Amino acid sequence: MSGKGFYQEFEVFSKRTDTSPLQYQFSLLAPNHELALVMAQENFMRREPVADIWIVKRDDVRKMTLEERQSLQRLDNKDYRNTKGYGYLKKKWRFYEQEMLDEKEILSWGGKQNK
Repeated sequence: MSGKGFYQEFEVFSKRTDTSPLQYQFSLLAPNHELALVMAQENFMRREPVADIWIVKRDDVRKMTLEERQSLQRLDNKDYRNTKGYGYLKKKWRFYEQEMLDEKEILSWGGKQNK
């Protein structure tokens, strides 16, 4: 047992189905992994159906340091990699379709000229 005390902090994650993504739910205090799992099941499974629960000791979760987060800003200059989508093409195509199929164009198909 460490000098931090009897209880440890755990993070609880769950999946609604076997194919759904893992979602963070809440934190809890427990003396060990086994009791943390039991407590998570008691607290969480009453609320909604669940296919899987993951328990992670908070000390085992590593987050980025301030320096590491600042290094991400230097890597954030890759706008050319972000797809903006092609939503504008539908509007552009509709414009060209309407322009091509005007009255003179349609009448020219029948060999008649509008005079």
